[in-house]
Parts: sequence; structure tokens; C-alpha cells
Amino acid sequence: MNRKLIAIDLDGTTLNNQSAISPFTKQVLQTAVASGHIVSIVTGRPYRISRQYYDELGLHSAMINFNGSLGHLPHHQWQHEYQYTIDRDIALDLLAHQSSLGIETIAAENKTNVWANHASDGTIDFFPTILQPQQILNARNLTADPTALTLYFNEQHRDQLIHDITARYGDHIDMNVWGGRWPVLEVAHKGVEKATGLEFLAQTYHIDRNDIIAFGDEGNDHAMISYAGWGVAMANGIDDLKAIAQDVTPLDNNHDGLAHYLLDFLNLPVALAKAE
Repeated sequence: MNRKLIAIDLDGTTLNNQSAISPFTKQVLQTAVASGHIVSIVTGRPYRISRQYYDELGLHSAMINFNGSLGHLPHHQWQHEYQYTIDRDIALDLLAHQSSLGIETIAAENKTNVWANHASDGTIDFFPTILQPQQILNARNLTADPTALTLYFNEQHRDQLIHDITARYGDHIDMNVWGGRWPVLEVAHKGVEKATGLEFLAQTYHIDRNDIIAFGDEGNDHAMISYAGWGVAMANGIDDLKAIAQDVTPLDNNHDGLAHYLLDFLNLPVALAKAE
């Protein structure tokens, strides 16, 4: 079998419902790497709350964060690193109009920094729970263009918020609304999506598109699943993603669906299955 590039989403895919990697999933992914394949995390999460999973898996491959806006090699200075950004004026304008737009929390961040209008209560781990004075989002502290913006908004303002942001900044940014119970909107550089990161990985590691297998479960995985030679939607994934995927895992993320699928797809050592 040709060497594969295995692109794995985190939430709802590699992680179980406790936001953890099971021992079995970890073992399967590490066996895939030991067998010569490349495993890369491709996530909407910022680096600050995804690097622990990268380290837990013992990966040495490049990582994609912010839904394709950041591609880097964790713990290394890397000549191929890239980062798409959003004009800081957009972040500051959203901050200035947050009340009228129905925005309750706004976070701006890049690879190494995060700024927010206030600390979070920890309900949603994408938002920081502790802020130093220099991390308060304002014109003085936000000295660089951020890579991504994450907005927690009043559900009643959803349609109006999307309309207003599109009208104000639609030529410069794209948006992704979370699935699930939290009304959260991600804002990124125009035209950047997970497929942007996946294409970068394929070029960097000289992997043919047909040798890419990608796993995901949500709307922000759509472009990545479409780009991959073999796109796999999780059993717990949304119907729209299942409709365009080449296959669907028989098991969900809470029952090692990704790991069991890879075990068969890559024909990994049978003895591994007994370690479950």
C-alpha cells in the first residue's frame, strides 16, 4: 500500500465525548505512523488547546489549526510555516459594535497569543478562562492582525449577526457556525478552509491527492472531506457531510470509530485489535 496522509479532525472525530483520545485510538494512530503513514491533525481549534493531543499522540508531522489558517510544525521553527490573518480593524469594529450585534464574547488569536473582551466561565474551552491585562481585547493590546476570531453570540441574534457581518466584511472574511448546542461563530480569512491546510500538507509531504484519507464530522470538515482522495464521515457526523463522503464509519467517535476504520482500511496488524 502507498504511504497515506491521514488527516484527522479532533472534536467529534478523534476525541470521544469526554474530549479525550482513547488508548485504543492512540495505539492505532501510532501504529499507522510506525507503518510509514503520515498522521496530521487538521482542526478548527487554536494551537493552545490542541497541542496536548499532538503531544499525546507523539506526532512529528505538521499540524493545521484554525480550520486551515495556520500550518506549522509544533515545537520547531519551520521554514514552511504559514498563517493567514484577518485585518485587526475588523476585530476592533466587531468589538465596538458587540452589543448591537448580539455578541457576548469575542476572542481574537494567532499561533501564540489570545485576546478576549472578558474571561470565560469555562463552559466552552475555546475561550480563555484567565486573562492577563495585556490579553484584554482592545486597540492598545491587539498590535497584530489575528489569525482567527471566535464569537459567542445570543442565539436570538443568529440570522441578523450573520447578515450584518456578511454585509460589513464579506469581501474579506468567511464564517463558520458551530454545530451542536453552542451558538459560536468562527471568522477566518476569505477563502481559507480545512482543504487549504490539507493541500499544503499534501504538497509538503509529496503525497498524491488519491493517497489522502480524511476523517471529520461537522460542517467545517466539508471542504477537507471533498478534497481528500478518500473522505470518511463519522457515524455521528452531520447528514450533509455523510452525503459527500466516500464512506461513513460504522462506529461513532465515542466507540473508536476512526480507529476501527483505520485498522481495516490500512490492514494494520490484526493483533492490535486484541489490545482494545
